[in-house]
Amino acid sequence: MGIRDLLIEIGATYDATLGTKEAVPAQALLRDVGKHLDTALPAGYKVEGHGGNGNAAETPWIGVFDPRLNKDPKAGLYLAYIFAADLETVTLTLQQGVTRLSEELGKGGRLRSYLETRAAALLAELPAELVVGWGVRPDFKSAVARPLSYEAGSVAARCYDLGAMPNEDVLRTDLWHLAEMLQQAAAAEGRIEIETAPSGLQVSYVAKVDHSKPKGLKGFRPKDSGDYVAHIPERTIRKTRDHEDLINRFVTYIAGRGFTAITDHPKDIVLRRDGHEWLVEAKTVKRSNPTLAVREAVGQLFEYRHFLYGGSGGEGNGAAKPHLLALFTEDIKAYAPYLESLGIASVWMTSGGWEGSPSAVTAGLVG
Repeated sequence: MGIRDLLIEIGATYDATLGTKEAVPAQALLRDVGKHLDTALPAGYKVEGHGGNGNAAETPWIGVFDPRLNKDPKAGLYLAYIFAADLETVTLTLQQGVTRLSEELGKGGRLRSYLETRAAALLAELPAELVVGWGVRPDFKSAVARPLSYEAGSVAARCYDLGAMPNEDVLRTDLWHLAEMLQQAAAAEGRIEIETAPSGLQVSYVAKVDHSKPKGLKGFRPKDSGDYVAHIPERTIRKTRDHEDLINRFVTYIAGRGFTAITDHPKDIVLRRDGHEWLVEAKTVKRSNPTLAVREAVGQLFEYRHFLYGGSGGEGNGAAKPHLLALFTEDIKAYAPYLESLGIASVWMTSGGWEGSPSAVTAGLVG
């Protein structure tokens, strides 16, 4: 069951008068959304259904979270499919968490004014071309405080008529597009500060400077390839959920194209087919900015090929040089030709499957 079928089924069967018991069909679907939507999500994202706690919600919803940014709808930014109380529409929205704010601002007009002001400020910080067609103000057909807060807290949204839903490809494309907006909005959060004043709300912008520095391998100075290989197991490599999700999805996909995939530390993946070997480095694109991911992929691919397969001057283990492939969670855009110029093929996830650079197509990795 994809996004389309799931939303239609929930809209057709949800009945708040039936409560939240496990036997209630729509509530069961909401609890199990992860089983239905995992493959439709960007790498590393998680999904949760919400039909109420004790009493059934008037406006059931499905939250879509990037755990790197936020795991809790009570605060922070996340995506959500929120059904209107009349169950005729469902809205995909970039939401602000309201629960913790309500503890400070209450559940009425003061909270909604704050959310509306902040939503407008966040939207103004997003690239104009990214938000075209997403300026919808949701209407959840409810006078209840929480749905009204959802309306006020929406940064960007698109409303769907449950009786005339778009096809699955359109829905997935919309979700991935809004996920890109989520990344951009998260980056803009630090530049926005809302201050309450006797005369109302004021938006101020503050610069956020990141003073963090990349932490390397302290004291690690390999004298030769043997020393390098011996020290690799000691390296601390943080494998995030989205990184592992990317690898698992790609391994499943590439097996269907006749490749044998091996996960062999410290290499992310080694692919083999027809006597050829591909060294694969998988990278997560953070906040829709591929620059750092591409730089890291280039560095690690050349580093591993030199030390693990034999570099110039007879270093390494003497193995035949592999082809190089950089794997990404999303489209790296202008960086694909750059990688091609270095002899590195690239493949990336899309809402509809996998795409790649010309050499990746030629090699049968995508196409």
